Amino acid sequence: MDSAERTSPAGIAIVTGAAGGMGMQIARRLHADGRRVLLTDLEEETVIAAARELSPDGSTARGMRLDAAHREGFEEALAECRRLWGTPTIAVNNAAVTQAADLMTLGEEDFNRVLTINTNSIFFGCQVLGAAMAEQGFGRIVNMASLAGQNGGTATGGHYAASKGATLTMTKVFARELAAQGVTVNAISPGPHDLPIVRRTVPPERLESVIAGIPVGRLGSASFVADMVGLLSADDAYFVTGACWDVNGGLYVR
Repeated sequence: MDSAERTSPAGIAIVTGAAGGMGMQIARRLHADGRRVLLTDLEEETVIAAARELSPDGSTARGMRLDAAHREGFEEALAECRRLWGTPTIAVNNAAVTQAADLMTLGEEDFNRVLTINTNSIFFGCQVLGAAMAEQGFGRIVNMASLAGQNGGTATGGHYAASKGATLTMTKVFARELAAQGVTVNAISPGPHDLPIVRRTVPPERLESVIAGIPVGRLGSASFVADMVGLLSADDAYFVTGACWDVNGGLYVR
């Protein structure tokens, strides 16, 4: 079957890092689009509660704990998704650790922790879920990258920026590997967005200067990023793969 003729056998999504912020917005958008959604995160109680808000009877949304730093976590999520509804057709690899740090004093332990979690979550998400999608001949994978991986980072640490640069490369690697099986793999690269984590980690006076440095003069909207995920997850999005969609208010233009 030609890739252009493939259609989704079912709208089933797995979203990592769905306990809040961007991940929660994405899960809500996919569910609103009629997808069945498995919300996953280390914060098990939070994602279970979020899933119940979306689907009180659990028929179209469920929450479960997933440690995205390990392959086993994705295998468990895949098994649970299949038990509930079937093989996923959409995977959004959103889980990541954000940590500001001074570049020249960044310690080995912090460096390894952030790199391991952020790169493993993308690699094994694409590997495990991508293989399952390839078997059924259809899939949409969206990896959440970052402006930091493109411009070297500003408010975030060098370890975070490096991990997001790796996300962009892994997106290309898996896009090439899975294209012939009807699976697309794309990345979205957000700049500063109006999210709780941004307001928690950036002091108010620093945030003011960050906003002042954004050409459009305001923080981004997480709901728009969720809309982008919905677009990249559509059945007719077969001709977009290996791409990075920038959403940074003009901070990085190419």
